[in-house]
Parts: sequence; structure tokens; C-alpha cells
Amino acid sequence: MTTNNSTTVLPRPLRRILQNFCLIWLDTDFDESKENYKTSIQHLRHVVATITTFTDADQCVDFLSDIEDEKVLMIVSNALGQHIVPEIQALPQLHSIYVFCDNQSIHQQWTKTIPKVKGVYTQIEPICEVLQIDRRNCDRGMISISFNRIDPLFMYTQLLKEALLEIEDDDTKSIKELVEYCRLHSDAADKTLKMIEKEYRNHTPIWWYTGPYFIYSMLNHGLRLMDIDIILKMGFFIRHLHQHIADLHREQQNSKAAMPSKFQVFRGQGLSMEAFEKMKKTKGGLMSFNNFLSTSRNREISLESFARPAAFDADSVGILFIMNIDTAICTASSTPFVNVKDIGFYDDKEEEILFSTHTIFRIDRIERIEDKHTDRLWQVNLILAGNQYDDFNKLTAHLRAEHSSATGWARLGSILFKLGEPSKAEHLYRLLLERTSSDADRANYNLQLGSVYTDIGEYSKAITFYERAINIYKKMNPPSQLNLATAYNNIGVVYKNMGEYSKALSSYERALEIRRIALPPNHPDLAASYNNIGSVYYNMGEYSKALSSYERAFDIDKKALPPNHPTLAPD
Repeated sequence: MTTNNSTTVLPRPLRRILQNFCLIWLDTDFDESKENYKTSIQHLRHVVATITTFTDADQCVDFLSDIEDEKVLMIVSNALGQHIVPEIQALPQLHSIYVFCDNQSIHQQWTKTIPKVKGVYTQIEPICEVLQIDRRNCDRGMISISFNRIDPLFMYTQLLKEALLEIEDDDTKSIKELVEYCRLHSDAADKTLKMIEKEYRNHTPIWWYTGPYFIYSMLNHGLRLMDIDIILKMGFFIRHLHQHIADLHREQQNSKAAMPSKFQVFRGQGLSMEAFEKMKKTKGGLMSFNNFLSTSRNREISLESFARPAAFDADSVGILFIMNIDTAICTASSTPFVNVKDIGFYDDKEEEILFSTHTIFRIDRIERIEDKHTDRLWQVNLILAGNQYDDFNKLTAHLRAEHSSATGWARLGSILFKLGEPSKAEHLYRLLLERTSSDADRANYNLQLGSVYTDIGEYSKAITFYERAINIYKKMNPPSQLNLATAYNNIGVVYKNMGEYSKALSSYERALEIRRIALPPNHPDLAASYNNIGSVYYNMGEYSKALSSYERAFDIDKKALPPNHPTLAPD
């Protein structure tokens, strides 16, 4: 394995994969100090942001086997390929293989039987051309999609969008931090990084997003995995891109070039078998594309360039989405889109229509496309849904209200926690704690970290962070009463989980005392306090006191919550 150049495998977490794919190059003779290898790497850095080179086959296979969340594009040199490729070809994370050699005729015969081998090459430039196509297909096939009916977790993905878009950072500082982060964690060409740092404001966000740079892939990778480091570094760009789409949407729809009131767009891509089965079970329900969504007015390009090739990938099915768009729904549900002609980086051969993030559709029909070469090519008809459904609006509004006390990055952490991602929430809060100089923020981040540690069962850490929060809240002028109540309530949760019921009851009663003064009589937080006190009495065997507390909680919940709220659902 190489040890003397920037493409070396570095120990994690120092070295991270920033896109939906990475490039591995296995060559027993690799030495970047030699001119031919140095030139090849320079070409590759203009295509992919993460390049990892190996001279040892066993180390390469170990590294490849450990990758779970990304696709791997692999260059293998000369005779080594004939021995290693048959052993690794079935790995689902391995997307494409490129044999790089001095003599094509020697390798063309054995590679014919391995579908993942895209070709045998004697020059690096043709590999780069194919890599451009394959990296794009990886990005399209790995877009984050949520399938659900009216479900709280599905609603939370919509709140994630709102949280990301309301964050305001220092743009100059953010651009510099993004470039520094990419220098540390990627092999992106230094020329590209300098260009972003010096020329970001010279071009539009859509130009950057549609250009031949790593921004598109890195952003979609971060949103797909909810990678907190990437989202923190690219938060400014998410906001800029959305605002650019929204502004141009208004401008274009008020012009002579406005889209018809109803029209169709298309999107071809691969979809994993697991995701396809989930989609079929959700027929008639809602689905959300949780990234910025590139579509096309051109059905033929979407089918032939993207959907059909994906059908021949052993690990996926080819999908042609046909999306029926009603501009009235776009306006009513704040779902902006823009025609990127004359705005994007490239000539618009695809007739691209770009939607902002987290666009919601209803799944209409799922039908097989007849093809004599494959039975894994499907057409999925979608109808733009926006957020026009009454149940959707009511539940989303209530969940939004539950997070109204937090704003910006803190709100994002709160939603991640609710989505069952405590480790990501912890990572975010610790990063925020290091960055802030505000007492109010420090108290809130300590409070949230206490909640995270409670959730994962690290109770002593939880109490430590809650007490830090309480100490800060008490010193604030005026004291933050409701946050104090939350901290006392959460300490009660910890003591109850530890079986120390008298301490739990004391903390719960302190929280209730504050809330009764500060809140209206039918506030859900009062119901939560009564429920918590009831649960402690129940565990202490004082059943009449427990029943009384539970009844007071239920009376408040019936008045305060929408009828489809999970709290009111029967067991």
C-alpha cells in the first residue's frame, strides 16, 4: 500500500469518503513519484474526490470489504486483475471495474464474462471518460428516498429540510472551512479547491451544482447519509441553492417562458431491490426525494441513458420515473423548480428541470417496461403531492411546534434525535458546543447532549450534562424557566431509569412546579409531567396516585393534540 503521496489510505476518521462513491486503484508497481502515475492521478482527481491506491491485493480487498455506504469504482492494472476480479466481482458495493494495462488483447477475453468490467484500457483518458458516466449513475441511483404514508418519521424528513434552510452562517467563513475540509479529506484537484475559494460568488449555485465538480456528489452524499460533518460544511450551499431555485422559479413562472400549468418530467436511475420492494408496498402512498432532484423533459434520454443501463446492474433494477407536475401544487406547497437552460454549467441537452430538496410525490402506477433483454426495467408514475393533504399538514404542524424552541443547527440536532440517530445528534451538539460563545446556546447544547446520553443508557454522563445546563440557565438574566423545567424533567427520567424513584419523583415535581407557573393549563408539557409522575408512582406501588396523575395527563392530551397524534393511539 502506498505511503508517500496524497492518495494514501489514511487512518479513519482523519480520512473520509465525501461522495457516494470512491475510486480504488490496485497496481503492484504504483509509485506516484514516477511521471506516468503522477499524470494519471492528476487526470483522475478531476473526476473523483476520493482516490485510494494499493500495491497489496489483500489490503485492497480488506479495504473494499469494509465499505458499506458507498459504491466503489475500481481500476486494476495488468495481470493482477485476472486473479483478483473473479474473487471480488460479487461484492454489492463494487460498482464498476476498469482494467488498465499495456496489452488489451491479453485481457479482453477473460473480462467478457464479468459484467462489472466496463472495459480494458491502455490510456487513462478513456477511463476518465467512463468514470464520468459511472459516477453520475452512482449519484442518481443513490439518491435518498423515503417511502411512507402519513407517518411521523416521514414527516420528520420534511422538518429536516426546514431546519437546514433556516440556518444562517457566515458565508465567507463557511466557504473557507469547506475548502479546508476537502483538502484534508479528499483528493479533489487543488485547482478546483482554489477556484471554489476565490470564485464562488462569480457563479450561481446552480452553475456549481451542475458543473463537473465534486459539489453535486458531496452534497447528495451528505444528505443521503445525514453526514453531519458534510452538512455542517455545506449548510451555506444548501441554503444558497434552494434560494436560487426559489427565486428563479418565481421569475420564470411570471415570464413568457413559464412552464405549462400541468406537465411531465422524467428521471431514469437504478434502485436497489430492497428499495424497489418497499416502493411497491407503498403504492398509493407518499414518497419523498430527500435531495435536490434533477429531472428531464426528455423521456428518451432518461430511459436510454440512465434507466436501461441500471437494469443490467446485478444489484439494482432500472426505474423510469414519470412525474406529473401541477404548478398550482408547487406554489401552494412551496415546492420550487427551475428550468436550468442557460443557467447550468452544460448545454441543456437533457432539458433539465431541477427541484429543490425533499419534493413529495404520491405513487400512482408501477408497471414493467417490456424489454427482450431484461425483466428488471420498470416505469413508475408519480403525482406531485406537495404538502396539500390535510392529515399531512396537521401532523407536520404539530411536530414542527414540538421543535419550535430550537432553531438552526440545534433544531437539526433535535430532529435527528427524534429520527433515531443519537450518535449523529451527539456529534452535531459537540461540534456546536465547541463553536459557540453564547451562554444560552451552551446551556441548550448541554441539555441536548444529556438527552442523547440518556437515550443510549450512559446515565452518569447524562446527569453531568443536565446539571451543567441547569447551572447556566440559573445564571442567565432572566433565568430560562421552561428550559430549567426540561432539565429537571430529564434528570427525573434518568433517575427513574436507574430505579432511584424518590429522586426521580423530586425532579419531576420540580419540573411540574415550574411548568404550572409558566404554561397555559392545557399545554402538552403539563400532560408529560403528569404522565411522568404517574409512572413513578406506579413503579413505587402507589397505584391510586398513579391513576390520578395519568387521568390528568390524558385530559390535557385530548384537548391539546390532533386526533392522529401517536400519543393518542391505542396500545
